[in-house]
Amino acid sequence: MTETGNPSQPANVHEYSGSHIQVLEGHEAIRKRPGMYIGSTGERGLHQMVYEVVSCAVDEHLAGHADVIDVTLTADGGVRVADNGRGLPVDVQGPGGKSGVERRLTEFFFGSKPHTGYRVSGGLGGVGLYVVNALSSRLMVEVHRDGHRWTQEYEEGDPVTALTRNEETGEHGTAIAFLPDASIFEATHHSFATLSERLQELAFLNPGLTISLTDERPERPVRHRHTDGLRAYVAHLNPYPPSLVHSPAIAFESENQDATICVQVAMQWNTWSTGAFHSFANSTRSHEGGAHELGFRTALTDIVNRYARQQGHLSASDEDITTTAVHTGLTAVVSVKIAHPVYEGSTRTKLANPEANAYVQETVREHLTDWLDHHPSEATAIIHHILDTAT
Repeated sequence: MTETGNPSQPANVHEYSGSHIQVLEGHEAIRKRPGMYIGSTGERGLHQMVYEVVSCAVDEHLAGHADVIDVTLTADGGVRVADNGRGLPVDVQGPGGKSGVERRLTEFFFGSKPHTGYRVSGGLGGVGLYVVNALSSRLMVEVHRDGHRWTQEYEEGDPVTALTRNEETGEHGTAIAFLPDASIFEATHHSFATLSERLQELAFLNPGLTISLTDERPERPVRHRHTDGLRAYVAHLNPYPPSLVHSPAIAFESENQDATICVQVAMQWNTWSTGAFHSFANSTRSHEGGAHELGFRTALTDIVNRYARQQGHLSASDEDITTTAVHTGLTAVVSVKIAHPVYEGSTRTKLANPEANAYVQETVREHLTDWLDHHPSEATAIIHHILDTAT
């Protein structure tokens, strides 16, 4: 990152030279412009710090090495995130003589590397731990790996102790405890409700993963685990059974041949709401939508119209049902896990991968068509609901 002079002073082209360019390296750049990495220095950014550390633990789960994540809001205002994955590498790597732990916490690491076992990576895609460390006044990392417990401490992104090998242990996993820097954040009080909602969301998106949240300010623990995945998520979003057009929710998933993209979908119509659509890319909410949302909406509208005409609910002279009518009263969750996500903008809330559009369309067309053919009474109820909405 570079900065050029004082904007309050008038520019003098004759005095402008290379000496006026200030170069910020490493965590200095992150501390100078935190919003570029976590969105803001308000509550949103404060919680994003937690999500980035949790995301690294979720990556371990997706790679098949962790099934429990424990998040604790500590009494001193900090956060501790622990998982039972493989543990960050403790061996020395590269010419700088840094351990794998220190490199993850002090260097930019973009994308998934094959030897890590990560096919997909959420959050900031490897930069998350570095950013959290840089924006914390204190950080302690504890690793259970290679038969020992290892610890190291940091202040404002810099190591203040060496990676230390402690007592022997048969456990495995990583625990990171950090205290957000009060000189950077506008407030440092974490919302239990906000974090609980997001952690429950992650449990829905990753069946078989248990995520707990404990508040030591006073203690108020919750535990999230949902083996039924997105179907359970839709049931959570549709809390009024009498209003359901059909039950249970429609749910399906598919993975492409080279395992670079996995699509999960759950959907259910109701009569009480205007509709709710939630999309995710690598377990991160796509607030601005993107390719996967477009693929879902396109395929769904086409399938509903084709089925309605095949079954005689629409005549040849009738106009097609609109996308708006199809989505009225629909609660749907679409989640893609993709090896090489491409986002529009730095907020990572709009997915741009064209292959996500194509594969979501393919998956929805195949599985939803099959479901409608095998559930004619529920399919008829859905079409009648949509046609009533349209009129």
